[in-house]
Amino acid sequence: MQSMMHQLPMHLLLNYLLSFAHLCAAVFVPWADDDPFVGLDSPVIDTVLPPLLPPNKVDDSNRSLRPKDQIPDYVVDKCPLVHLYSEEKYWPSDIAEYVTHFSLRDSDGVSVVPSVKPPQRPLSPSDLRSSYKYTMANGTLANISSTNTFMTSLDDFDKDPKWLLGFRPEYGTGHIKDGPAVLVVVDKGNGWVDAFWFYFYPFNLGPFIMGNGPWGNHVGDWEHSLVRFYRGEPMYIWMSAHGGGSAYKFEAVEKVKKLRRRNGKLTPQIVERPLLFSARGTHANYASVGQHAHDVPFFFMPLSDFTDRGPMWDPSLNFYGYTFDGQQVLPAGDREREIGVSWLYFSGHWGDKQLPWNDPRQKWCPAQWKYINGPTGPLRKNLGRISLCPHFVWWNFWKGCPARRLIKKGEGLDAEKNDLMGDNCGILLYKVRPSWLRSLLRLLTWRGILCFVMDYFTG
Repeated sequence: MQSMMHQLPMHLLLNYLLSFAHLCAAVFVPWADDDPFVGLDSPVIDTVLPPLLPPNKVDDSNRSLRPKDQIPDYVVDKCPLVHLYSEEKYWPSDIAEYVTHFSLRDSDGVSVVPSVKPPQRPLSPSDLRSSYKYTMANGTLANISSTNTFMTSLDDFDKDPKWLLGFRPEYGTGHIKDGPAVLVVVDKGNGWVDAFWFYFYPFNLGPFIMGNGPWGNHVGDWEHSLVRFYRGEPMYIWMSAHGGGSAYKFEAVEKVKKLRRRNGKLTPQIVERPLLFSARGTHANYASVGQHAHDVPFFFMPLSDFTDRGPMWDPSLNFYGYTFDGQQVLPAGDREREIGVSWLYFSGHWGDKQLPWNDPRQKWCPAQWKYINGPTGPLRKNLGRISLCPHFVWWNFWKGCPARRLIKKGEGLDAEKNDLMGDNCGILLYKVRPSWLRSLLRLLTWRGILCFVMDYFTG
């Protein structure tokens, strides 16, 4: 072999090595091609698409939105539909009404927004800002970031006051009159547009572990999905779930046919809308029905989310709409101008601070506290990202975010699958005997590293 290589002309040797490199690269196309952050300009990929740009790099020469404060019709046409869990207790709500049940305090419990009447007054959206003025001990004023502030409930949230329960969608239409979603559209240049749909719930009911819990509850819950468009066509979708989420090619997820709406009125035109499934209590988003591993890399049954085909919510029927260029938020209409935009710049927590250990409402298990900090708001979700993923969970040390080509099926009795769907490479083990050997192999494959790696690279 070495003698043959020595006899090859140099240009043939280079061509051989280049072809081999392309062949190796093609193996990883299912990964590279499906994350717009990686490999879009690769010669291996058949269709070369222009790169996405950070919002601060978008100018008049490469802008996708014209005018830049206008929400395109195609964004609303492809708004995800959300199946909420059939036994859900905490439904969507309106942030404008939600904030009136809180005061705003810093991490030491000191009021940030001065009270009009002692001892406190409820908040309004205009009270939520990026920073606040503090009077220092020497009498001077200083601007303090809102990062370490917390909305603090005026009621005992442990007793489930009515405002904490939210509102169910209307049967048939999916409309929630008192639960608008929040849409933020971001221009990524060169024909790319990101549409972020935010879903707000007044309370997050955490998971149960081995029948005990719930753990990790918090007041206020922001979840979101991202639909990524290229020249008006949906290409990818991402759905949040706890500290991570799932990315899909848009064509992979389940669709529902709906009549297109224009200016609030139905038209005879049909559009296909992507379908998400919101998990019981946690509101994490998934692409299928059943039991889903809760924020861990391999299937771990004791810590799970559950989804089903409960009431369907159509966020496109009621939402606050904005565009964002990385620095400035622009309202899309009169309703948004009325509520203002300052609340979007608020970087504090949309719920109470984690209860102290000696509070009688607080409990602890080795994995989690019962009540933890409230979440942060939409602009804290890395809307300027190029990757589909906003950030990466602890075990994703390689920072990969491939888009799946097939729906990842749920597990359990409620899962919708046949005997050859949903278990990935675990289906090869069904006929292995004895059962203890099959269980061992399943641990190493279906519920272990090998299947996770195969699933990651093949989608």
